[in-house]
Amino acid sequence: MKRTFEVAPWHVTTTQWDPENKRLQESMTSLGNENLGMRGFYEEGYSGDTLEGLYLGGVWYPDKTRVGWWKNGYPKYFGKVINAVNFIKLPIKVNGEQLDLAKQTPSDFKLDLDMQAAKLTRSFTAEVGGTQVEFNFERFISAATKELVGQRLTVKNLGDQAAEVEVSSLIDADVRNEDANYDEQFWNVLNTATEDNHALMTAITKENNFGTERFTVGFESSVKTSMDQVDTVKTEQQVGLVYRQNLSAGAELTFEKRSVFVSSRDFADEEAIVDRLHGLTSELDQANFDDLLAAHTDEWADRWTKSDVKIAGDDEAQQGIRFNLFQLFSTYYGNDSRLNIGPKGFTGEKYGGATYWDTEAFAIPVYLGVADPAVTRNLLMYRYNQLDGAFVNAQEQGLKGALYPMVTFNGIECHNEWEITFEEIHRNGDIAFAIYNYTRYTGDKSYVLHEGSKVLTEISRFWADRVHYSQRAGKYMLAGVTGPDEYQNNVDNNWYTNLLAQWTLKYTLEVLTEVDPEVAQDLQVSDEEKAHWQEIVDQMYLPEDHELGIFVENDGFLNKDLKPVSELADSDLPLNQNWSWDKILRSPYIKQGDVLQGIWDFIDDFTPEQKAKNFDFYEPLTVHESSLSASIHSILAADLHKEDQAVEMYERTSRLDLDNYNNDTVDGLHITSMTGSWLAIVQGFAGMRIRNDQLHYAPFLPKKWDSYQFRQQFRGRVIEVTVDANGTKLELISGEPLTVDLDGQTVDLK
Repeated sequence: MKRTFEVAPWHVTTTQWDPENKRLQESMTSLGNENLGMRGFYEEGYSGDTLEGLYLGGVWYPDKTRVGWWKNGYPKYFGKVINAVNFIKLPIKVNGEQLDLAKQTPSDFKLDLDMQAAKLTRSFTAEVGGTQVEFNFERFISAATKELVGQRLTVKNLGDQAAEVEVSSLIDADVRNEDANYDEQFWNVLNTATEDNHALMTAITKENNFGTERFTVGFESSVKTSMDQVDTVKTEQQVGLVYRQNLSAGAELTFEKRSVFVSSRDFADEEAIVDRLHGLTSELDQANFDDLLAAHTDEWADRWTKSDVKIAGDDEAQQGIRFNLFQLFSTYYGNDSRLNIGPKGFTGEKYGGATYWDTEAFAIPVYLGVADPAVTRNLLMYRYNQLDGAFVNAQEQGLKGALYPMVTFNGIECHNEWEITFEEIHRNGDIAFAIYNYTRYTGDKSYVLHEGSKVLTEISRFWADRVHYSQRAGKYMLAGVTGPDEYQNNVDNNWYTNLLAQWTLKYTLEVLTEVDPEVAQDLQVSDEEKAHWQEIVDQMYLPEDHELGIFVENDGFLNKDLKPVSELADSDLPLNQNWSWDKILRSPYIKQGDVLQGIWDFIDDFTPEQKAKNFDFYEPLTVHESSLSASIHSILAADLHKEDQAVEMYERTSRLDLDNYNNDTVDGLHITSMTGSWLAIVQGFAGMRIRNDQLHYAPFLPKKWDSYQFRQQFRGRVIEVTVDANGTKLELISGEPLTVDLDGQTVDLK
């Protein structure tokens, strides 16, 4: 655990100059707007340890797959979001000396991420060129204009003599990825141009050997300042403008840079891209910086009105939930159905920026509660639109139907670890469950009875081909799989995977009874096929130990040396940083909820005794080395009235990155697991459930809190829930009257 920022309800702030933790600070101060995002790196440049990461939504590259022994079915490439052209670059010189905080030590340093306004500010004083100079940087990525990044620099001469200040506004294609198998760069510059206060570059991703799409991207920046334009920069990889001013003692100057980008994702060719860039910058030139910022903050104000969670009495908890919602919405807000949510979002290169099953299992339940249903529907359409790729993935494994990828940008699997690519197939069931979750929560069947029925049918065809019938046991089984607990690889009959396979087949059969005849004609599910699916449902093997009263994670799990985590030495943890992979696989230790993930999914289908026995057995064996782990355990602990443990796990999930719990936030934030803090409060502390189309709550108030309050979207209504020492108050903010259940009592909301 390492805390490098102060605790404050709406801010992530530090006044400590801390170069040893600079990369950690860059992760923590990331900004984004779904269309693009960037780490909190320094626009003026930094010659010390830094990751100048700037990433564009949907723009990626097929990185080479490198393995020692190739196996049939391996993905040919590992897709990765590549580091984009740096179009926010602002090198600064004072009296000819470059500003570089790796070489000059600042004083009065302050770094502040304002989550309410979604703005990053950095200020400090440094001696540069023999003069004390005060610098203030402001940056935002517009939520109102998806292509826009706004920057404002203020420079004040604190010396007693005039100083020459030089600022260069650059667009720089000389960038690389750190987490890539290629050594070369990813961008070829097509054209550069400067005119008046504008600079423009178009670039295209390099050719690749896999036949995947190449992306053409255009960048244009414009400058507003009283400084004199004295030069232009034009090299093979850079274009820009240079400004100077002789700044008298005590005087200050302001330099504004507005940058936009557009890509071939939206425009057919380079000419159309350039036309769009010119149109955007001409329009933006008419507005001042404060107006552009105000439009951006107004959009964020609307988001916070719908989704803010207010906690009184615990500022750490308050900061945690807001930080997580802020970064989640910065990564995705449902405006583009071609996009999805990478586990690190726009905050780092780990996991390649691609789509994982995290979206369906963890993000969708949150977006259902805090945003318009169209946001979640777009996430479901993302999978429907990539069904062709899922067919290819199944065929690569010699199987029928559709196998959705573990990692993808375009529907084709691009994860190059065999135990994941071939075996962690529960992801197919997680996608099916997301369709059910959307339908159950919204009451809207239009997706499940059309596009969703196609997805469910093809997933079911995969499951029916992937299972095998054991003559010895008289049961259908799944051999050679990996569940959510990736510390148990290549096992037989992972309970969670078997459960999802059985449930998906059952749910698909139910849906097929409701689809229109023309949809049924398209699906072409024969009576024989349906009968086979029902047979699998009826005879699916689900490992269980009746003596212990638990569902067994996988065959053979109970034969391991079942010692709790509490018996491990502190030096053993985290296991993934201290033990060999072989030792981890032989151990009983669980990376994240596996059996408990299934119990969370179907929480009302199990008795209190079943939930308690499984929780009490598996939680002591869980090391929580997945960022997705703590939230599920918090919810189940709350359901079992283990309130102190529920709060402890909430604190872990809400401040996972703020306190660097897993010692890996330097790589980027854990975006998809940031959903866990909302889930822990709403499903855990407030006990929210959907039962028979009705909303239910069973709240408790954590001992350390004075109160908490959240707003929830539900079937066209906005409901405000307030829990304090006096009990629970429910208020219908908008929408038609609604009847809900509160601790077993019927409440009519009007």
